[in-house]
Amino acid sequence: MEIRARDAAEPFVTTDGSTIRSLLYLSNAPVAHQSLAEATLEAGGSTVRHHHRVSEEIYYLVEGAGVMEIDGEERRVGVGDAILIPPGAWHRIQASDDGPLRLLCACAPPWAAEDTYFD
Repeated sequence: MEIRARDAAEPFVTTDGSTIRSLLYLSNAPVAHQSLAEATLEAGGSTVRHHHRVSEEIYYLVEGAGVMEIDGEERRVGVGDAILIPPGAWHRIQASDDGPLRLLCACAPPWAAEDTYFD
């Protein structure tokens, strides 16, 4: 059985600008086909627009609100929203000015920095 405590995951800043806690990842769990992380953006913060050629992502918002952009289409998002980001889709998310945005990010196959491409 694999159980990882959120507070045991050391936060770090990724190349897209979000603060990440790897909850279940290749380096800390016997995952083979997916990864799960918590991402946080401070109020008004945004990830850098990017895409992944291989990984499909799912974002699930657990705190805050913001704007999600996928391939040029923007929508307001908030707590309880689940967002599908297909492989190859250019995307970014921005937190609203009134508080942080926190989300769970599931990637299949697992997230990899070398699969992250910027404008």
